[in-house]
Amino acid sequence: MDKICPSIWPEEMPPEGTEDCTDCGLFQHSRMIWGEGNPNAPILILLDNPGARENREGASFLCGTRETMQKAAYEAGFRDQDLYATYVLKRRPVRAYDKPKAREACMQHLLDQLQSKSPRFVFCLGNVAAQVFFADHEVEVKNLRQEWHSPRGVQTAVSYHPLAVRRRPNLWMHFVSDWKFLAEACKENPNNQ
Repeated sequence: MDKICPSIWPEEMPPEGTEDCTDCGLFQHSRMIWGEGNPNAPILILLDNPGARENREGASFLCGTRETMQKAAYEAGFRDQDLYATYVLKRRPVRAYDKPKAREACMQHLLDQLQSKSPRFVFCLGNVAAQVFFADHEVEVKNLRQEWHSPRGVQTAVSYHPLAVRRRPNLWMHFVSDWKFLAEACKENPNNQ
């Protein structure tokens, strides 16, 4: 397979009426990012927040999180059209905030996305994404990896956050292995979309 270079995925615009949401308290931090990639993809990737997307001049750039995530996905055989990434928080925090309140407020947006998109699989990356999605603050990625779960009625797998993988390169092989675990499930049920 040809190597695919990580790139900036197209953003999905927030549904009408949600773009000015102030419930999470982060509306003064940054703009709302609903998701990116293919909105109709069979796999919904869940991260904690959108992260850095523009430099100080406002030009888009590919952050380390998205670059690491895409490299692992491509190594496992995925293409851009297979993937859609979204976030627990729809805005990037840039200073201290009330984390439990913000996550609870944004959860309704995520539940709406799940209902409207009906992905075949959810792939939680990082402890925060897993804890919020599983509604259990005690769960940890290291104990959930390489198994299927269905915390919200959809097949769900978990792996490390891409930034953790960048900081600890020894996690790379586990990260790729988790993407391959997901890819195997997609191959086993290719028509179940």
